[in-house]
Amino acid sequence: MQDTEAEKKEIKRRFQLWIRPSTLELADTLYEKDNCDSRSEFIEKAILFYAGYLSAEDNKTYLPNIVTSTLKSIVAESDHRQNRMIFKLAVELAVMMNVVAANNNIDPVSLERLRGECVKEVKRLNGSFAFDDAVSWQKGWEEDE
Repeated sequence: MQDTEAEKKEIKRRFQLWIRPSTLELADTLYEKDNCDSRSEFIEKAILFYAGYLSAEDNKTYLPNIVTSTLKSIVAESDHRQNRMIFKLAVELAVMMNVVAANNNIDPVSLERLRGECVKEVKRLNGSFAFDDAVSWQKGWEEDE
């Protein structure tokens, strides 16, 4: 949490705090995980967060902005991971296609016809086409075999 200019000029004041030992132990356990320099900083941040939460009842944008921001970062990270995996799969598929093309003499008409048949077969299987399906299809085996 970045201190604003007003917070930097404001002098901190010491006061007595009555708190349950278990709550104090929780603050001692968590303040370093939150990158706080002290237990006091952690408690201050907790108070400010809770005040924001309570004022959210008056200002409906506080929590939705937190939720929206969190969800956006989760979705962005998920997209990033999926894009990396799709890229890796595309590279492996390109390698496999080049190996197959180098070892087979396929004319353009047969290739285009095969592409059309593959589109139909993948649609029929709802996108879950496996290597076993290709072998069965090429050999003319029935699905139940």
